[in-house]
Amino acid sequence: MMSKLTAVDKSMVSGRLSGLLTYSNFVHAVSGATGSVIAMAVFYPLETVRTRLQVHVGRQAKHAPVEALDIVKEEGISSLYQGLFPVLVTLCCSNFVYFYTYNGLKTTLLEEGSKPGPVKDLLMAFVSGVINVVITNPLWVVNTRIKIQGLKCGTEKQKTTPTPLYRGIIDGLCKIASQEGLSALWNGTAASIILASNPSIQFMVYETIKRYCQQFFKSKELSGFLYFIIGAISKMVATVATYPLQILQSRFRAGSKKSDHSKKITQSLLNIIRSEGFLGLYRGMEAKLVQTVLTAALMFLCYEKIAAFIFRIMGIKT
Repeated sequence: MMSKLTAVDKSMVSGRLSGLLTYSNFVHAVSGATGSVIAMAVFYPLETVRTRLQVHVGRQAKHAPVEALDIVKEEGISSLYQGLFPVLVTLCCSNFVYFYTYNGLKTTLLEEGSKPGPVKDLLMAFVSGVINVVITNPLWVVNTRIKIQGLKCGTEKQKTTPTPLYRGIIDGLCKIASQEGLSALWNGTAASIILASNPSIQFMVYETIKRYCQQFFKSKELSGFLYFIIGAISKMVATVATYPLQILQSRFRAGSKKSDHSKKITQSLLNIIRSEGFLGLYRGMEAKLVQTVLTAALMFLCYEKIAAFIFRIMGIKT
């Protein structure tokens, strides 16, 4: 009896692994990673402005265009692209992990006869987000540090406090680990794990609207314009819903001393409200909305079209 059960268990495990290790999942992962890199490269200056607005504690908040002009005036236009290469490398790795995990879970569930739906989309996206955060958070910590190092457009404390110079991702990982300890590489992990709800909401909304459009137009492949609009709507909903946590995430990763005093996310949010007012929770949201909505919209458009093209030339039906 035990041998039969063992054989069944092995068969189930083998079946699930075969659902995860497929060319289809790999194509989705490569397409998602490529689409995200293209989109980020196009809209990176908005990402720089958004990060500066989020981490400049104690400085009067400005509108995104004004902040961008200040950066260009004080540091030069090249500062808008500071840390671009490390971000693209990290984003490529991060989205490869995310899209592979998400589509692997999706394939496995569909193979077991389960029908797709909003709740399942939400759960699969959340699990994928948590796995992604645990694996890639150190890379994002380094990226945040690189983007804000040497900034002149900040508070007096930020201008006078000496900070290490990071020459790249590997150098940043080594310096943070040796000077602040390994745990510093996972700064903001708690907020990031909770923020896995952002892509979860995003993918739930995206997949729901996409399925509706596919049924309405009676076509599995939609136009690029529709993918762009669906991607924009889904990211807008997710960003507005989770923005205060994104503020914490950026400040933890930046190594903000103010945020380090509190280990609890709730307490950190209250600290921001006390020192900066309720609007402090939405500092830089204007830049974030413009940047993240446009980036996500272009990313989904590229992802869908790249994946469809590869599947077509490989003769794989999805």
